[in-house]
Amino acid sequence: MFSWSSAHSRDCAWKQESRKDRVDALSPVYGVPHTDLESKIHGLSLSHLVDGYAEGHFSGYDIIRAYGKRALAAHNATNCLTDLIFDDALTGWDPDTKQPLLGVPISIKDCINVQGCDTTVGYSRNVRHPAARDAAIVRLLRDAGALVYAKTTNPTGLFGCETFSDLFGYTSNPYNAAYAAGGSTGGGAALLAYRGSKIEIGTDIGGSLRAPAHWCGVYGMKASVGRFPGEGCVSCSPGLEGIQIITSPMAHDLADLEEFWKRMMQMQPWKYDQSVIPMPWRDVDFAGKKLKFGVIWDDGVIPPSPACTRALKWVAEALRAEGHNVVDFDPSPTIVEGLKLGYPIAFSDAGAQVIDPLRRGEGIEPAVRATYNVFHLPKFVKNFLSWITRRFVGDSLGADLIDVLHPPTPLEERALILKRDDYRQRWHERWNAEEFDFLLTAPHPMPAIPRHTTAKVTMSSSSSTFVWNVIDYTTAVMPITFVDKALDALPADFSLEGRTGVAKDAYTLYDAEKMHGLPVGIQIVGRRLEEERVLKGMGVIKDAMAAADRAFVGKEF
Repeated sequence: MFSWSSAHSRDCAWKQESRKDRVDALSPVYGVPHTDLESKIHGLSLSHLVDGYAEGHFSGYDIIRAYGKRALAAHNATNCLTDLIFDDALTGWDPDTKQPLLGVPISIKDCINVQGCDTTVGYSRNVRHPAARDAAIVRLLRDAGALVYAKTTNPTGLFGCETFSDLFGYTSNPYNAAYAAGGSTGGGAALLAYRGSKIEIGTDIGGSLRAPAHWCGVYGMKASVGRFPGEGCVSCSPGLEGIQIITSPMAHDLADLEEFWKRMMQMQPWKYDQSVIPMPWRDVDFAGKKLKFGVIWDDGVIPPSPACTRALKWVAEALRAEGHNVVDFDPSPTIVEGLKLGYPIAFSDAGAQVIDPLRRGEGIEPAVRATYNVFHLPKFVKNFLSWITRRFVGDSLGADLIDVLHPPTPLEERALILKRDDYRQRWHERWNAEEFDFLLTAPHPMPAIPRHTTAKVTMSSSSSTFVWNVIDYTTAVMPITFVDKALDALPADFSLEGRTGVAKDAYTLYDAEKMHGLPVGIQIVGRRLEEERVLKGMGVIKDAMAAADRAFVGKEF
């Protein structure tokens, strides 16, 4: 008798063995240290790498060897790759010195189509169905001369604060294997921490690119809808318009991230994807200007941990020392309102598109399953659960979320979109009134969490990233510091009295002693379609931190 469970196990085993075979088939050269030339190549900025290849200082094989060695080391340490296509990247490569990304090694998240590779989204049913055509961004990259040479892990169905699946296993944090790399672009973030790629192309629908950047100590920027090619990205919620999944890049270094954006825009991405707005790159210069930053210290869901609060404080102090105007900001409209509005929009199908592709016996992030289960409870059960949560647990936010977790009718969904637009308009007017240049927040209330503990923080812990997807503001994360057991321990008088149930559960995970040395980032928020300004804003912060003698220096693995 045919068993879907056995099919799942069989395809997982086949995929894992296939990946192992690819690793074993690599030339032994990938297992030895960098040569002097490879070390030089690996240390070049993106622009200097392009120039060096164009001037004939090294070959495409030299580039693949230099970055392939680091990628293999990253994979062996963190389990971050789904497909190793190192030498294949040179097949059909037709370099031209006029190409803006000539020779740049780029990794691609699993959920983005690369011809000849499976696009699994973490589901075993998608194994042995290689993409017949590159995604728009991959076609653009190839035309620009880039070397697409690896695909990276994501969790089953893309939703989740951690990156793991039955298909590929668990992707761990590069700084501490007992902790998470984040999700859902966890594989790309871990790879970048090892400097195993110049650029990672990831996706973001609620923090999927920014949370991993925060936890792995790298840079990532979520673009606004319509700025970056998304055709050929297999979404966890195909057809969802209310809150769209965004394809966007990440990098180990800020200069490379900005340079990539500029050069990608030279390729006129609107010619590759009809959904991209024909908006060329706009240069921004903040030299001599004093900017206004608003700091959101607490989003009302989970208060930021001492380590994440310290990162914000250090940035605020450094910016003030440079003469910028930094003010506390208590957001109204609130982030909690955005969370309660965004959940029923993002899960307007009651989670069916994430859960239905699962085969019998196939696992998924427990927090995702729990959300799905709440959606499918009978209404009277949800009403009773909400009442208990509000009346006896004292968790009004938890009760409110239970109340909104029901699949809307078509008319209710249209009403939600109208509420979303009103929410966006009120944010627009408030921003105008405050005359902000940027907002600053913690990307997540915690540094990286221990493995398999998302159920403790739940998906609502992503409120400070998810809200900007609801509003469609350009948002980025940059590394600032590391958890310090001496500076970041909970104070003796710390209390969560009156806070949400999820906050109390989340803080059972926080331990500055055990988390010592994990990266901590901050999030910078700009307005819609302000990618150029947000990149420059990160530069302002980076320079201010350097002037304060607190420059972030990532670990050399």
